[in-house]
Order: sequence, then C-alpha cells, then structure tokens
Amino acid sequence: MERTQSIWHKETQLPHYPVLEGDTATDVLIIGGGMAGLLCAYQLKWAGVDCLVVEADRIAGGVTGNTTAKLTVQHGLIYETITRDWGREGAADYLRANQRGLEEYRTLGREIDCALVEKPAFVYTREESPKLRREQKALEAIGCETRWHRGTELPFPVVGALEMPGQAQFDPLRFLQGILPGLDIREGSTVRRVEGCTAVTDRGTIRAKQIIFCTHFPFVDRRGCYFMKMYQDRSYVLALEGAWSPRGMYIDQKEHGLSFRRAGELLLLGGGGHRTGRQGGGWEELRKAARRFWPQSREVAHWAAQDCMTLDGIPYIGRYSPAKPQWYVATGFNKWGMTSSMAAALLLREMVTKGRADWGWIFDPARTMKPLPLAANILSSTWGLLTPSLRRCPHLGCALQWNPRERSWDCPCHGSRFAFDGKLINAPASRDWGGAPEKK
Repeated sequence: MERTQSIWHKETQLPHYPVLEGDTATDVLIIGGGMAGLLCAYQLKWAGVDCLVVEADRIAGGVTGNTTAKLTVQHGLIYETITRDWGREGAADYLRANQRGLEEYRTLGREIDCALVEKPAFVYTREESPKLRREQKALEAIGCETRWHRGTELPFPVVGALEMPGQAQFDPLRFLQGILPGLDIREGSTVRRVEGCTAVTDRGTIRAKQIIFCTHFPFVDRRGCYFMKMYQDRSYVLALEGAWSPRGMYIDQKEHGLSFRRAGELLLLGGGGHRTGRQGGGWEELRKAARRFWPQSREVAHWAAQDCMTLDGIPYIGRYSPAKPQWYVATGFNKWGMTSSMAAALLLREMVTKGRADWGWIFDPARTMKPLPLAANILSSTWGLLTPSLRRCPHLGCALQWNPRERSWDCPCHGSRFAFDGKLINAPASRDWGGAPEKK
C-alpha cells in the first residue's frame, strides 16, 4: 500500500496513550478517537462527566488527520435539499447546529494555537445551473448571509460562485493538542463487541452507564442498520508549493469536483473522489490539474481520506437505536466532519447530561429514509454480494475489489478496506480479511 502522510501529521506529533489492560468502569464510554470522539470527551469532561475514550489504533489516525480542515456551515448544496425534504425549520436547525459548532471552535481557537483564521467559503459552478441560485434562496430564507459572484480568483472561468462570509480554517492536530490534556484515553484497544453497556476488548472490558459510538462507521449492525443507509467515499489531496494561494476556501458544486484552500504557503488541492471500491480520478486527476494551472509548482505531500456518506446528506447524531436508549452515535458527516464533529459533541453533551436537547432534531438517526436512495444503496450492496470472488469482506461477505492506486482491497458495499496482506484499514469490518463474514 502506498505510504502517504498529510501535512498535519508531518508537522505535529500527538502524544501516545496506553493500551487498555484489565477491566474498568466509567460513566460514559466513547468508542473512537477521532475529532468527534475527542470533542465529545472534552465537552463531557467540562460538564463534570466521567468518561473514557478507547481507540483501536492511534488517535486522529483516520479522517481527522487527513482532512482539509475547513470550518464552515456551507456544506455544498445541502440547504435547498433539506428545505425541500424537511421544510425551512429543518434547514434552520441544521444551520444553527453547525453555527454553534463553528462558534465553539472560534472560542477555543482564541486559547489554542491552531492556526485558526477566518476565511470566506465559496461554492462555484463552471456551467449553467440553477442549483446554486436555489441554494442561495434557501439560505437567505433562513437568515444566512450570502453573496453572489460572477467571477472569482480561481485560475479558470466560472459561471457563478456563492460566497458565505465569516467561515474559518485551522490545523486539526494542533487544535487537538490543546484539548487533549486531562482526557482519559486508551489507544490500541479495539472494541470487539458490545453487550448492553459493556464493551469487550482483547485485554479487558469496560462497563459504562452510556456509550457514544464515534467509530467513523458504526460497527454494531443489529441496531440502527447503518450499513443500509450509508456508504463511503474516497477523496484525495495534493499539497503544492509555488502555486496560487486563494484568499478563500472553494469547492465545486459537482460532487467530485476540485476544491482549494491555503495552508501557510501551500495550496491544498482536493478532488478526484469516488465511492470506495469503485473507479475515480484520484491523485492523477489532481496532478493533471496542477500541471495545467501551475506548471512550476512542486508537490510536497499527497494523501487520501475516507468519508461516510448518508443517503440524504444529513449526519446521524443522537440515539444509536430506539431499542438502545443508553447508546449514542455520531457518524455520516458527508465530508464536513470538522464542523459537524463539534456540533455533534455539543448536541450529545446535552443529550447525555439532560436526557434530551431542544435543537438538532434534524440529525435524528431514526428519521425516515427516502425509499429510492435506500433501495439504490441496498441494490448496490446486493451486487457486491453476488459478484463472484475468492476475496470477500469479513463484514457482510461482499466481493473485495483491488485498488491499484493505493494497493488495497476495497469493499464497494460498505467501504471496508484492507492492505495487500489482509490487514484491516477501514471499518465497518472489525478484523483482518480472511474467513467467513462476522457475526454481530
């Protein structure tokens, strides 16, 4: 598998934490040590709640360390979609939740040296499309300031760009350095199964009163059926030296178009994405764009991330399942995990400490799914199950596909990934490749 490392990992080394040894107890167990899990621990700690974070590998070793680190409530073209499906109240609830998250980052960023700077966020289009104008109307209807531009600083012409001022960007690992002191964390401690409110690892068990699943992709299939209502996407980033540096953060309205943001003296060029286990442009597409627009630039780093995508574009934050009121979940951030992680931490803090929250209802994991996207996702998984192959994912038995770009075996059904030797890279599978599907 090709070794890649983000600029965040190159510049910042987070502390190591011990493996869980023996049995222990806590009020709240948080499974997963990415941004969402660590923020949940931080918020609960300051609310006076005893909590423990367990991470299967290293904290911030997944999406958190491979993000482009935008802090924005502008999440593509989501507000028009939410307005259509859930009305203005739904769109306003989504906006308020993410605004709370952004404001909390601003507050903490005043005390933590994490390169947090305010930037405008833009969604641009290179072709005639009414979608961007509809998004602007949906945002204005819920009181969100926007600006329309017919031209931009981008190195190619655009038909239009929608700006949301007052957003931000930061260095995620330097931020984590500021919130980690005082948190109770165990690394290298994979949770193999959960029985009630007891989690079982290889070297001990953890008894808790409540559990928060922040494992990127939830791994308990019997509850919540997240494998039916999510899939995973790969996306790619180049860090370029000597290239144009934008004043703002830019994304294409197209799902897998190019994105741009500045990081110090570097340009972070993103794109080339695709559904995990399928074909896409990858780093080759980004390098082609770099040669075209900035032929004198130099690539100093490249990396990839994997994101959980929900079928309606809204994360799942709340109770894991109606049948498990002591379990909570934060997942499906749809490539906007930095802002959404903070929104999730604030929302779950209220749910854990008060039993309810008066906001964030739009994220309810038990909400109704649209039948057509749900059927399409199930059909895609069925295709993977029926595809003949000797190499099958231990999660639910789908045929694994070889990824020559990253030299990995990828599952097109639910996004599990494995190294060439079968070692697990990405969930929802919870063990290395080989043998029969897992029983959960």
